Amino acid sequence: MAMAHLFTIKQQLISFATQAKRARITLAVPHTLASLVLLSVVSVAASANNQSIKVEPEFWWAGMHNAELQLLIYQQGIANKRIQLTKADKVKIKKIDKTSPNHAFVYLDLGAATAQQLEFTLSAADGTSSTLNYQLLTRQADSASRQGFNNSDVIYLITPDRFVNANPDNDNHPDMLETANRSDKNGRHGGDIAGIRIALPYLQALGVTQLWINPLLENNQPQVSYHGYATTDFYQIDPRFGSNEEYAALVLEAKQSGIGIIKDIIVNHMGSSHPWMRDFPDQQWLNGQAKWQANPKDIMYTSHRRTSVQDPYAATVDINGFEKGWFTDTMPDMNQTNPHMATYLIQNSIWWVEYAGLSGIREDTYSYADKDFLTQWSTAIMNEYPNFTIVGEEWSNNPITVSYWQAGKQNKDGYVSQTNSMMDFPLYESLIAAMTEPEGWDTGLIKLFEFLSNDSVYADPTKLVLFEGNHDTNRLFSLLEEDLELTQMAMAYVLTSNRIPQIFYGSEILMESPTNGRNDGAVRADMPGGWDNDDISVFEGKGLNSDQTAMLDFMTTLLNYRKNNHIIHHGDLRHFVPEDGIYVQLRCAEKGCSNGTKLMAIYNKHSDPTTLALARFYPFISAKTVGRNIITNEQVLLGDSITLQNKGVTLIEIAGGKQ
Repeated sequence: MAMAHLFTIKQQLISFATQAKRARITLAVPHTLASLVLLSVVSVAASANNQSIKVEPEFWWAGMHNAELQLLIYQQGIANKRIQLTKADKVKIKKIDKTSPNHAFVYLDLGAATAQQLEFTLSAADGTSSTLNYQLLTRQADSASRQGFNNSDVIYLITPDRFVNANPDNDNHPDMLETANRSDKNGRHGGDIAGIRIALPYLQALGVTQLWINPLLENNQPQVSYHGYATTDFYQIDPRFGSNEEYAALVLEAKQSGIGIIKDIIVNHMGSSHPWMRDFPDQQWLNGQAKWQANPKDIMYTSHRRTSVQDPYAATVDINGFEKGWFTDTMPDMNQTNPHMATYLIQNSIWWVEYAGLSGIREDTYSYADKDFLTQWSTAIMNEYPNFTIVGEEWSNNPITVSYWQAGKQNKDGYVSQTNSMMDFPLYESLIAAMTEPEGWDTGLIKLFEFLSNDSVYADPTKLVLFEGNHDTNRLFSLLEEDLELTQMAMAYVLTSNRIPQIFYGSEILMESPTNGRNDGAVRADMPGGWDNDDISVFEGKGLNSDQTAMLDFMTTLLNYRKNNHIIHHGDLRHFVPEDGIYVQLRCAEKGCSNGTKLMAIYNKHSDPTTLALARFYPFISAKTVGRNIITNEQVLLGDSITLQNKGVTLIEIAGGKQ
């Protein structure tokens, strides 16, 4: 795609964005969502004289795979009230657990139920009563068969507070503890769902097909709440990002642009400002709850020893030290061994998939949750959506550790997972090392070649998500010492690998960060052009330097080539031992790479012109073949050798036919 055309799209985009900001508007909710918008407001309704009642989930659907529904009902003094289902068709109460003075878990059998409004009556001993109306909705016809993300996709990761601020009026909210301060790298800056919605034309033109958005749920914490990983309401979008209805509208509009939405979900921990911390639904709701209630400073923090839950020799004390410990005092550790909590978390994940129409889940801090619960959770989701995709974050550089959690892995201890994808941290670490180390017998590009042999430990390595960076890692361009050619090589490796690729917002214009230690606020810096009067704007193509423009052009070309390229999506892989600083991979249309169209990726670390002899590739490519450089669109003669003029990656498409 020509850059001029891309910048025209960006100019239209920023014009719309500016109008939206100046008008202080929230983008309209599509008409097709009108019924859901109404239901999200009125689905939990009691008469005007009733005492406040809260129920979670706030509505549900008839016809789900699992016919049992757990309702968590909150009302002052509910333990002393009689709960009856007074209006229902083919719905029964299976059991009621009153686990605290103000909370009750009501289990319903929805068996043959159809869409309807249920009515509950809560009666006190003094003869007073209150009424709770609850909606069962009709599912979309194709909901269960939704397609998750796969190798044909490219995932684009967004930290929403730092992407685009289209509605400055929601930067602050009277009910939220932290106010916006763009000058504070760890503060809230104002990016929102409306900003992502108006950026969809840019993202579509760039060539991405899935958005993984860091958590959008309410994080009503007094400080550092922007990142979203300290949830204080599991069923509400943070009002500084928008609303549930705006989120559903984003998913719908993204789908119309050929882009799916992956939700970032946390089942391990929550925020310390969650209302539960003042009134627990159950005495075993958190790990270490009794000790914390006796002394809020008496907290067992996680050891972060992730291998302990797989280790056949690990002592129980060490397993508990990892699994039951808190991240920080602001992130209490939820007790997934409590069946009420387990069901709450499972239903919450399914609720968001069904309500918003999601195409995937990214599960944070995967192995920190109870391992048996993780099996229960992943199985429940995949039973509801058999073609869905879940990717777990296991931040380890050991493939054996990561492979343990992937669906289909035959673990020696018999552990079974239904989570079909994991983040490929091991290969990411090898990629960074391969790009930065000097070339030697066991350093540099050989790291990539040898590391792929570890694919033998995975149930299906092609379902792993390989990334060039994320919100927890320092920026790729900075890690590669601001070397454009190395950055393009690393990016091309991710995008042409036999993995599902993920890129981090701003990598397409070489956003930077410090390189030593954790630098979260700097790594998650504002996207240039996402705020009014930014001096640099990726959306307008304003103020970009030559390297940034070259990188954006490279990314746009490669992403759009990849979007419709079957050999990258599902083709075979062959690679060759790196020699003299050059590493060659082939992606092929047919198994074994003996036939059909191929993509030849040449990774070259030489700054000066270098000749690459082609004889050892002849079993896969014919001598005197003419290929096409997919970045420059120039023809390339593959004779006895080719000359590589500069350091960098060369991507050559070779037409099909017997080779």
